Amino acid sequence: MAVTGSEQVDIYSPDTYVAGPPHEVFAELRRTDPVHWQEMTDGTGYWAVLRHADLVHVAREPELFSASLGGVVLEDLDAPTLEMMRHMLLAMDPPGHVAYRRPLAPSFTARVIARMEGRIRRITRDILAGVGEGDVEFVHDVCSLLPSQVIGELMGLPPEDWLRIHAWAERQTSGQDAEIMGAGDRSTSAPLEMAMYAIELAGRRRREDPREDLTSLILSTTFGDAPMTDADFGSFFVQLVTAGNDTTKTMISSGTLALVEHPDQLEAVRADPALVPSAVEEILRWANPLHYFRRTATRDTEVAGTAIRAGDKVAMVYTSANRDELVFADPQRFDVARSPNPHLSFGIGTHFCLGAHLARLEGRVFFEELLGAFPRIELAGEPRRVRSNLNNALRVLPLRLTR
Repeated sequence: MAVTGSEQVDIYSPDTYVAGPPHEVFAELRRTDPVHWQEMTDGTGYWAVLRHADLVHVAREPELFSASLGGVVLEDLDAPTLEMMRHMLLAMDPPGHVAYRRPLAPSFTARVIARMEGRIRRITRDILAGVGEGDVEFVHDVCSLLPSQVIGELMGLPPEDWLRIHAWAERQTSGQDAEIMGAGDRSTSAPLEMAMYAIELAGRRRREDPREDLTSLILSTTFGDAPMTDADFGSFFVQLVTAGNDTTKTMISSGTLALVEHPDQLEAVRADPALVPSAVEEILRWANPLHYFRRTATRDTEVAGTAIRAGDKVAMVYTSANRDELVFADPQRFDVARSPNPHLSFGIGTHFCLGAHLARLEGRVFFEELLGAFPRIELAGEPRRVRSNLNNALRVLPLRLTR
């Protein structure tokens, strides 16, 4: 348990995050217990790495702190689910990670992604034009539409499948929230259903002429010493499409709420649109889409003087590291002009987010168009958050938009 004053706070429990991340608890732990042991309901536990420098250390030592050994979530997965996760970039260790990432990296450079700006801007304008004035549930009726269309076009997916794929992506990252999962649903069903869809897609594509999209590129590329099998592509697809859908939706919805709740910062961006890129970086720091990723120690070691045993779970807690007082001046302040801003929301080291340039471009274009279209943006009800210790997201954001 984490201790703050006379209260004990369980930083593993999804209920702890329903009202928002426990930033005061994290701040106290950074001062008193920065590599904190947290018990879990299954009788195991993990080391929560809470300071910026310590998190960077863990992320930059993939041979010592493995993403593949136990996967990247705190819960121990059954063997088939863990094996599927190991075919995702986020859960690969070097050298396999490098072999899979290197052929894809040229498609995600800043120069290549910049060519998408015109199309992303047209998609954004069409979405906002369809909103009209008045009250709107902003998360799903606005924010989810942009990344669904962008990743759908990037991967060459049929438009009629975009909403279904987005729903799978949302369920995969929100398995602890019963309202999102639905009665009788299971957190493992979404990735399996998405993987099966991708396997069928791969089979169709291999029978067709190649297209100018990322799906054809992946299927025609050699990774290591062989092309991907259809099953490998299924696992790979789950990560790419989930990251492209759900985390981007979270970034732009959480960012809109941050601006509305800080009207001085909203007005600063309106007065000087050149601040939009730095505002996107501050949104990423302030409301990182994912609270943590897990690693597993491969041998006995230590972090910041705390002994870690081989096999121990280690959580890189971005939500804490992004507000580390040793790195960020006045870290609890939302500052759209913050510079420098070395947030860790895209990770660091080997697993730095492949789609970071695309996410930044989508964020910049979205906020430029949103602020241009609506002179007034205000809350129309109480925002509600996803119940999750992994997904730092809004489930409902009622806004009133005035043109």
